[in-house]
Amino acid sequence: MRFFEDMEIGDQRAFGSFTFTPEDIKRFAAQFDPQRFHLDEEAGRNSLFGGLAASGWHVASVCMKLLVADGKRLAAEAAARGETVAVWGPSPGFRELRWIRPVLAGDTISFTNQLETKRTSEKRPEWGILQARNTGANQRNEVVFSFLATAFVPRRNPGS
Repeated sequence: MRFFEDMEIGDQRAFGSFTFTPEDIKRFAAQFDPQRFHLDEEAGRNSLFGGLAASGWHVASVCMKLLVADGKRLAAEAAARGETVAVWGPSPGFRELRWIRPVLAGDTISFTNQLETKRTSEKRPEWGILQARNTGANQRNEVVFSFLATAFVPRRNPGS
């Protein structure tokens, strides 16, 4: 994980992809979002989605899992190189959550993150505050999912 000073607006990274199988879609839906078009192929085909559709919450959960895993991977690589790893703070929230297109059984969603804004915290100058757009695109490169996340990131040189 990088420090506030190491990041620039526009920085982008791909952090993983996931294929939504019918079994995964049904398992998640049964536990967390038991709507008919997430649980049954026939109901999905007869819905506005036109097929068994993953819950938007499932897509968001996969995005978060991949984002955290990629952060851990990057931190381990930096530590192996002998670099100081920035330990990020919590997220004060997110905005603009959009489920733009349905994610259907068999779709592979690739996730990316792009830094949109950064500023120093007024109340805690040892921290920066970033906003990044996280998106998911299907195998046809159609954006299906998006949200704007905010995170506290430590500053390497808080006095400068």
